[in-house]
Amino acid sequence: MRKLLRFIRPYKKESIIAPLFKLFEATLELFVPLVIASLIDVGIANKDISYVWKMGGILLALAAIGLTASLTAQYFAAKAAVGFAADIKSALFRHIEKLTYADITGIGTDKLITRMTSDVNQVQSGVNLVLRLFLRSPFVVVGAMVMAFTIDFRESLIFLIVILCLSLVVFGIMMVGIKNYKAVQESLDDILRKTRETLLGVRVIKAFNKEQEEIESFVKKNERYYNFQVKAGRMASLMNPMTFAIVNGGLVVLLWTGAVKVDTGVLTQGQVVALVNYMASILVELVKLANLILSITKAIASGNRIQDVFDYELINKDADKNNQSEMLVSAKNMTFRYQDASEDSLRDISFEIMRGKKLGIVGGTGAGKTTIVNLLAGFYDNPGIEISGKVSLVPQKAVLFYGTVRSNMKLARENVTDEEIWKALETADAAEFVRAADGLDTLVERGGNNFSGGQKQRLSIARALVAKSDILVLDDSFSALDYLTEARIKNNLFNQYKDKSFVIISQRTGSLIDVDNIIVLEDGQMVGSDSHEELLKNCDIYREIFVSQYGEEALNYE
Repeated sequence: MRKLLRFIRPYKKESIIAPLFKLFEATLELFVPLVIASLIDVGIANKDISYVWKMGGILLALAAIGLTASLTAQYFAAKAAVGFAADIKSALFRHIEKLTYADITGIGTDKLITRMTSDVNQVQSGVNLVLRLFLRSPFVVVGAMVMAFTIDFRESLIFLIVILCLSLVVFGIMMVGIKNYKAVQESLDDILRKTRETLLGVRVIKAFNKEQEEIESFVKKNERYYNFQVKAGRMASLMNPMTFAIVNGGLVVLLWTGAVKVDTGVLTQGQVVALVNYMASILVELVKLANLILSITKAIASGNRIQDVFDYELINKDADKNNQSEMLVSAKNMTFRYQDASEDSLRDISFEIMRGKKLGIVGGTGAGKTTIVNLLAGFYDNPGIEISGKVSLVPQKAVLFYGTVRSNMKLARENVTDEEIWKALETADAAEFVRAADGLDTLVERGGNNFSGGQKQRLSIARALVAKSDILVLDDSFSALDYLTEARIKNNLFNQYKDKSFVIISQRTGSLIDVDNIIVLEDGQMVGSDSHEELLKNCDIYREIFVSQYGEEALNYE
């Protein structure tokens, strides 16, 4: 949490003005009981109406000036807190954008969303309250005790005892509260993750009639969150009754001893009223301080969670991969295991990608194709692979963002021209349906839901071409296309981008016939690496995949 305070530096002026005006208001408040005491002992006791009006005017003036000071403090505190939170969100978003795919997977998308929303809001609220009350409340408490000492030393000892008892209660509850509210926020992460999974998988859930199971699972997580909230709330709820009990106990003692001293002439009635007012001020401010500490407790817990994200090291450095050498990718005895996995996903994989060459990768489900894609794209770090060129990826599931066709193309390269975009669309066989709509200004709904699966894949291919990379990785990017469209796009790619290297991952062996080399994977191991014709002769697994897709007669045709 302490490291986050660097975001308050641009708001030093506001962070100083707000507490100062609050202290000024508190100072005025400390004089109110003395004015009231004087009004009682002089004005009322002597039936001096003019003096009463005079003291009343002073009280109104103190109230007006105090209100002005308070509003000024509120304004600057809010300005600093909102700016502080906005800067954290901006920095956090930039940091998340720089994290590796492995980091984001390790932290969890649900947790990152909670950090950006709920946790930042808690920190913002904490900063706002600190600027307004953190100095004011202790100042009033200490100031009231000092003012009480100026009235009567012995009576003021009651204030000292009350404050010590309250400090023990407040800080004791705060220490327990930090742990409780951390558990609450972690449970909220769990609920958010479950909600996100359910919304993303709603079609599958309905298809398999799993609605009731999902509801029951959510209810369990929600009950767990509820129980943590109740536990934290019970501890927090002790704050007000315990502080009220201590202060009211002190007030009873004060009135009893004060009455005796008034009867003996040691104190005046106005002085006792002033002491009672100071005790009431202490009560109000300590209740505020108690609630402030609870808010600070939540803010600290949330701030630590935000800082955990900032503390993630950026594994994927922005290295310059502009390279004119012929060797673009070199993988030697590459082995890879996902975090927390029990076994390797890839074992002893070796291959090379030369400039202008085409590499195919095929294998069954779980063979390791996607893992190789993730490593080529730089999502995960691995010492067994060296990538010298820039890589563009067309993912297995086409991802489009809300906006226009032009804005989606500019994600790949900000300064791309409309002519370059149209060339990429032509190559990807997407220009026709884009022109038929509103051209490059065609609306793209969230996730590209206003396009068919094949159209989304073709737009994704065009966007990857816009990036002007050395290597284009096509991860099963023709799965939603018919064979004729696939052949037309591949012909365009291979003829128009002869200096570009291609990595084609496909479930269909027919999509890999015209590549230079095909890697065959099974259970994370490379069981074959050769041309299509040679693999049919020498690799049983590749032959089985081919026959399962095209039949035995296709072998004779080959």
